[in-house]
Amino acid sequence: MPASAAAEQVEQPSTRFAKDQLKAIIERIEKLEEEKKATADDIRDVYAEAKGNGFDTKALRKIVQLRKMDSDERREAEEILETYLHALGMLQ
Repeated sequence: MPASAAAEQVEQPSTRFAKDQLKAIIERIEKLEEEKKATADDIRDVYAEAKGNGFDTKALRKIVQLRKMDSDERREAEEILETYLHALGMLQ
């Protein structure tokens, strides 16, 4: 084997580091994706429990969404909704 071919087969330290770093990043993402799926399953279970106890899950989801907003953002969204409902004749 020519010397240049042998040199190409020997991995450079910087290349090895980049490969190791890439592998570590991919593994972290995979772990987080697994945790995200487990969390989503847990949330689904809580909504199923709430539904079993007679709660309206659509209303619960809306409340969770509204609680994520700050009060100004929530007020603005409610005003826009009210304006649209008025324009459609859905409010008196």
